[in-house]
Amino acid sequence: MTNDKGILIQNVYHMLTYAFQVLKQNNYEDIASEEFEQIHDLFAAILSKGISQQLKQGLHREYIAKKESLPLLRGKLDMHGTVQNRVQHKQLLSCEFDELSANNLYNQIIKTTVAFLLREPTVKQKRKSALRNLMLFFSEIDTVTPSAIHWNTLRYQRSNRNYEMLINICYFVLSGMLQTTEQGIYRMTAFSDEHMERLYERFVLEYYKQHHPYLDEVKSAQVKWNLDTDTNNVTIQFLPIMQTDITLRYKEKTLIIDTKYYAKTMQQQYGSYSLHSNNLYQIFTYVKNLDKDNSGNVSGMLLYAKTQESITPDCIFSIGGNQISVKTLDLNLPFPRITAQLDKIAVDHFGSHP
Repeated sequence: MTNDKGILIQNVYHMLTYAFQVLKQNNYEDIASEEFEQIHDLFAAILSKGISQQLKQGLHREYIAKKESLPLLRGKLDMHGTVQNRVQHKQLLSCEFDELSANNLYNQIIKTTVAFLLREPTVKQKRKSALRNLMLFFSEIDTVTPSAIHWNTLRYQRSNRNYEMLINICYFVLSGMLQTTEQGIYRMTAFSDEHMERLYERFVLEYYKQHHPYLDEVKSAQVKWNLDTDTNNVTIQFLPIMQTDITLRYKEKTLIIDTKYYAKTMQQQYGSYSLHSNNLYQIFTYVKNLDKDNSGNVSGMLLYAKTQESITPDCIFSIGGNQISVKTLDLNLPFPRITAQLDKIAVDHFGSHP
């Protein structure tokens, strides 16, 4: 089954396996072989497997601040609370202490996400039953308001590294919801273009890291402005940062790839089609500033995800001595044909390698 842009749901899963390597473990094998009709059913299947695995390893716990009235001192004495207890003739000490608890934001996000998936009609009943059983182990964990989650503040360390994939799936689900004005409840929406754009970029980057190890560099890199030596520091600090999506380098050759995921790949005016001008200006700026010696060894590429449009760009230009290409990656093909397209891009720019 495809989504509303004609992308096979199963290909979304394959892209996720590159973005999050944990999905290539054995316990996710049956997901890879199953056909999914709806994206949220796929997310429910991944979370069901992931949460089950996490429960075997133990839920992540953090120290949280608590305040309770106890017969014996624990932690630090809260004088004001203790006085209030005395006034009320309670022989209790008001104590402030830290307690190791599973009721932290990471587990709260998971429980909240599952609660919404359980109400989502596109999730199959067998998936819902599995999730309900898993939530029995989350009975002491609170839910959280999705809009109150500050996703960019979440950090992953050794103690909670396994949560990264689970929380990212939760992000795809929760950040794609809208609140209805009639009943004040949350409603699931389709997997948005914004979500797909981020996943698409990360998939392409990780694919080249894993399958083209001969490359000397595969990363999202910053390009420095090719400034004249007499440019003052005050001027420099106002220049925007040039951050590439993907930079591939092999020996003296470099390819900068900007991945693009739009509802409409081409812009149209007065019946004629053209490339998005801002995209072309951007990739050209990256290339010319990186190739400060004008060697011609730096190339740029706009890599669009194929849409339902009949016209899709596939062209190569030579501009100012540098190659600028525009390609389209068809995500509605069987996955081996998608990877073949990525392999061809590398071969065309860097030659064949074992």
